[in-house]
Amino acid sequence: MAWIPPVICFHIMLFFILETGRSSAEGPRVLTASGDIIIGGIFPIHEDVDKENQSFVPQQKQCIRFQIRGLTRALAMINAIETMNKSPALADANITLGYWIQDSCSDVNTALRATAHFTQQVNCQARDNTSTCRRPVMAVIGAAYSEISIAIARQLTLQMIPQISYSSTAVVLSDKSRFPAFMRTIPNDKHQTAAMVSLLNTYGWNWVGIVTTDGNYGLSALDNFVSQASENGICVAFRSILPQSITNQDMKSAITQTAKTIIRNPKVQVIVSFAKPTHMMYLYRELKSQILKAGQNVESMKRVWVASDSWSSSVSVNGNLSLEDIGHVLGFTFKSENLSSFLEYLDRLEATAYADTENNSFVREFYMQINASKHYRDNELVSKAVKTLREHTEADTTFSVEMAVSAITQAVASICKSVDCRTADRVQPWEVLKALWMQEFKLRQHTYMFDSNGDINQGYDVNMWRSDGEKSLIHDIIAEYHPQSNNFTYTNYSSPQSLQDLRHIISKCSNSCVPGEFKKTAEGQHTCCYECINCTENYFSNSTDMDQCLSCDTDSEWSTAGSSSCRPKALTFFCWQDGFAVVLLTFCALGILLAVLVSALFLHQRNTPIVKAAGGPLSQAILFSLIISYISAVMFVGRPNSIQCKARQVLFGLSFTLCVSCILVKTLQILLAFQFNPELQETLKKLYRPYIIITICVALQAAICICWLILKSPFNQINKNPTTLLEDCNEGSYLAFGVMLGYIAILVFVCFICAFKGRKLPQQYNEAKFITFSMLLYLISWLLFVPVYVTTSGVYLPAVEMVVILISNYGILSCHFFPKCYVILFKREKNTNSAFRKNLYEYSNKSRDSVSVSTSSVSEKQSNSQCIILRASSGLLREAERVGGALLQLNLPGGYQPQGYPYA
Repeated sequence: MAWIPPVICFHIMLFFILETGRSSAEGPRVLTASGDIIIGGIFPIHEDVDKENQSFVPQQKQCIRFQIRGLTRALAMINAIETMNKSPALADANITLGYWIQDSCSDVNTALRATAHFTQQVNCQARDNTSTCRRPVMAVIGAAYSEISIAIARQLTLQMIPQISYSSTAVVLSDKSRFPAFMRTIPNDKHQTAAMVSLLNTYGWNWVGIVTTDGNYGLSALDNFVSQASENGICVAFRSILPQSITNQDMKSAITQTAKTIIRNPKVQVIVSFAKPTHMMYLYRELKSQILKAGQNVESMKRVWVASDSWSSSVSVNGNLSLEDIGHVLGFTFKSENLSSFLEYLDRLEATAYADTENNSFVREFYMQINASKHYRDNELVSKAVKTLREHTEADTTFSVEMAVSAITQAVASICKSVDCRTADRVQPWEVLKALWMQEFKLRQHTYMFDSNGDINQGYDVNMWRSDGEKSLIHDIIAEYHPQSNNFTYTNYSSPQSLQDLRHIISKCSNSCVPGEFKKTAEGQHTCCYECINCTENYFSNSTDMDQCLSCDTDSEWSTAGSSSCRPKALTFFCWQDGFAVVLLTFCALGILLAVLVSALFLHQRNTPIVKAAGGPLSQAILFSLIISYISAVMFVGRPNSIQCKARQVLFGLSFTLCVSCILVKTLQILLAFQFNPELQETLKKLYRPYIIITICVALQAAICICWLILKSPFNQINKNPTTLLEDCNEGSYLAFGVMLGYIAILVFVCFICAFKGRKLPQQYNEAKFITFSMLLYLISWLLFVPVYVTTSGVYLPAVEMVVILISNYGILSCHFFPKCYVILFKREKNTNSAFRKNLYEYSNKSRDSVSVSTSSVSEKQSNSQCIILRASSGLLREAERVGGALLQLNLPGGYQPQGYPYA
């Protein structure tokens, strides 16, 4: 009896062959099941049609290249309808669903022939047997490819038969003015390409290639991707468009050229593909072949492949290649749910063996395909077939088919609650279409609804391919894409190492421009191909690959060439911590201290001849004015404010005017004392009013300063330098500033002239020499100050005026007071009345030869009377007596006469 199994197997094989041949010759094979409501289905059970035998006679072409995933989709529809027939919704409506599934053979013409059968009018008379009278199709599920869906949609729209696709994603199908009856349970390609662009941006890949097909789906996806990529700074290095049909005569050359293009562009490490699985399988083979022929390492063909929904779930793309040869594959798939229902259906299919294949020619052909190479036993054949079906089951597409069946079921159930759907022609397809648009439907506790475009947009799952150690591929979902927010949510179980490996892959035409540089693109080149140029001064770039540098706020910021950020400008001024300021402040403090000490010394020695000769109270006024002048110099240090700017110049102007006015009075006093012309002397004597002169001089300077403060007063300002902010004082009116200094200069010049004339006075009266020198020092220093002040800028500009003030102050302090302090402290013998009298006598002897002396007499008075009364025609001794009263206040001892004085 051992011969029985082979004979049975032979008969089964013979039956399959005869059945297949007859189906191909007689027309399209179909799967049908009766019901009250018939749902049509169009699935790509075969991958193409035989185009070798061309004929003018219209005929059905033979389908070739059996496609397992097309069969799984058809089985998913059958399982979903059988499940829905058991649902409460249909039980309440007392109806059942039937199906009529046809093979599109991935060919538009074949699909149109199949659609024509759906739309044929069927006239079933009452006398006809309803079991044999075919009911009209109320809705169609399909097709898989956009090109076919577009074609059959136009045909179905004529009768407004609702069409729900499970994988056609062309954007044009969302145009309801052209395809009002078309719907789909997936998003359109506009969202998929947006997700791809977002993914490329996430990893910084902006130099990519595209592989697509020349059908509606491929070209539509290409246009959308290129448009969105360019908006996001992603450049397309090349576009390879392959023939839609696998059997096209140009397919081989197109695959070869595409492989060459990929190899010629080693910088393109990321390739986006909208091709079919078979296209990609041929391309991978050709890539490896060309690389091996060129003697290169297989590693050089590795790329990051971004797969569209058309092949992202395929398990046979790699063919004989391993995933290590291909590289990384990131695929976009539609959202999916639990497939337990369909997997249970496959289990039942395996358990019943051939019982469920009697009316399913597609499954029988599939069994024959499996058994062609190896002669399995019956149970082994079924197990192998079901295992293969499980491997080729696409979770996302299966779920999309189930959604389509669920939507139609609930739409029909809502209609049949008020209509007897068991009677033919009581329900029209357009009524089903209307119900689909208007209501929600549920599937596995989730609620769904078609949007205004007829789409259900749930987003995408992003899967990454990995190998199980052999040649089988596993698709791990690593992220979810949300179209509403255009971002990704990474799953908890995604592999961190795999994602990290992707970040090390660089797919750029040019290296990234680091912060501090900007991209400069040559004319005619891609915007992604550029050179990096350093930002110029006061410009910066703070991120990579910036198209242009950003400008710093030059009012408060600055940057060097090639900067990645702006630096705040440091606020500078002549601060207290500055070394130069410390030195000048030390001199100011020393000057104030010396002035105070000299003032104290002069007060203590106020009755001595030397102090009286220095002017008595006027010397205290000079010292006081010097102290104020030193204080005004201190106000040139530190951060300036409005009050400080106004006070420092006014204090200096008034204090130094007081100082020079006192010196002017002293100078006039000396000239008056030793003026030999009686008439001129008498005139000077009338004009000589010391305190009035001082008051007038100071009052004029005060008037100048008040006008200055009222009309255009000094103020603090911030000068914007290239790298710093300089805060200093603006004098307001430089004309007023010059008038103030010019007024002091005039007083100084008058003092200088008067003192110069009295430079040959007696040694004890010889202040004129020191006045001359101090005034000359003042004039020289301030004359030098003007050009230096005008040409100098920066933080040390206040120090220039401060230095000149100190020179002027120390000049007066040194020339007017230090010699007298020296005499008081170290030459006390000269600070006596007799010493002064003797000096005066010696001077008179020297002057006697050059002067005509008239009759004179000298009389002495009591000790508290006038000191010296000299009556001579020259007036020398007479004025000496006045000087003695005004300057010296000397008291000569009674009866004393200078030795050798000729007029004793």
